[in-house]
Amino acid sequence: MTNSPARILVVDDEKLIRWSVGERLQRGGYEVLSAESGEEALEVMAAQAPDLVLLDVRLPGIDGLVTLQRALGQYPELAVLMMSAHSTVDIAVEAMKHGAIDFLVKPFPFQALDAAVERALTTARTRRQIQALTEERRGGGEALAGLVGRSAAMEQVRSMVSRLSGSDSTTILVEGESGAGKEVVARAVHFSSGRAERPFLQVNCAALPEHLLESELFGHERGSFTDAHTQKRGLFESAEGGTVMLDEIGDLHPGGQAKLLRLLENKTFRRVGGVTELRADVRVLAATNVNLEERVAEGRFRADLFFRLNVVRIVMPPLREHPEDVPTLCAYFIARFNHEMKQQLKGVNAGALQMLQAYRWPGNVRELRNVIERAFILHAGAEELRPEHLSPELRGAAMAAAARRPEKPVAVPQDGLVLEDAERKLIQEALERSSGNQSRAARLLGISRDTLRYRLKKHNMG
Repeated sequence: MTNSPARILVVDDEKLIRWSVGERLQRGGYEVLSAESGEEALEVMAAQAPDLVLLDVRLPGIDGLVTLQRALGQYPELAVLMMSAHSTVDIAVEAMKHGAIDFLVKPFPFQALDAAVERALTTARTRRQIQALTEERRGGGEALAGLVGRSAAMEQVRSMVSRLSGSDSTTILVEGESGAGKEVVARAVHFSSGRAERPFLQVNCAALPEHLLESELFGHERGSFTDAHTQKRGLFESAEGGTVMLDEIGDLHPGGQAKLLRLLENKTFRRVGGVTELRADVRVLAATNVNLEERVAEGRFRADLFFRLNVVRIVMPPLREHPEDVPTLCAYFIARFNHEMKQQLKGVNAGALQMLQAYRWPGNVRELRNVIERAFILHAGAEELRPEHLSPELRGAAMAAAARRPEKPVAVPQDGLVLEDAERKLIQEALERSSGNQSRAARLLGISRDTLRYRLKKHNMG
């Protein structure tokens, strides 16, 4: 999540107003841009994309209402706060009709400016959340489809998510190694529940220092610490009615653990520096790649919070424990990148697939996704994913893993075989495993390079 300050554009033909309003906003922690006409304002918007525009009604050239219409015509999600020293009900109504969020009458006290700016930015954030939620909801079916795999382990995960679809308040603990797909599970739970139309927000508990994490989760009151220039809503307020995913919950500091326990038990919390009790209707999904029970035993995690989080536990298996799902995952990611990158990759050839299944995947499904994305980027236009499209490190590790596996005894099938066909298949497999290197293929087959060349010519494979 980003902590960059909101960017505000002040548009007024009076230099003193631009300066005084800009100074006030900068002291409030905002980034400030300015323009003295509607035409200049539109140029600034095109170049720097503000989060909020404070726009005067009376301007030289095109007036504020025309500027408002043109701006929202190009940037529909833009938040605009109108200002005027000549306020009438008609002007205010016209401005609101054309999409302004609020209207300030000049001269206004700075307290009124602070409150109006905060309201406008909150409204703008809500609009963006709704837009993002709508797009995610359109892909709601994909959230469930993202639980890819036919193995027994993945069937068990899907079954658990399906059973949870009828409950929209149960706290869930998702365990699994980094990259195994914990976020995919969390999204599937959210979008298959009655909370699907409300926000899904997440934070990594290990990514922020203690004071910032508490502010991110619970919000803060103005003046509660050095940089708290304005009141801020936290995730639990912003996700009202929806779901909050707390990733790496094992790294939540003791103070945050106590506050989270209180929220889970009483559905109430306080902003940092606040005294008012606020209620929160959210479902909490906690994810971890560490053993919380061990951390409880070590005294690093509250036992009562662990028991409160561990109402339902879902374990995402590491990819090395269900390698039979690698082909299905490959097909899923190839279809996705074909769509995103406008390519026509048809699939994975046998040699590459064998390497992908032999590899141990320390980075799990995320690493597999990255491998396929890399192949799409570096080998655009290829018809299929081949061994040479994989990184040398992956090829080497996969071949070493395959070599460590016990050899299967060679046996003639019950219904017999054609020796020439078997030889052709063995040569093809050796070439694929060696990425086309004939010397290495010959070593795999236990023959000389000249013998391999002879057999390639014999089978019309060279």
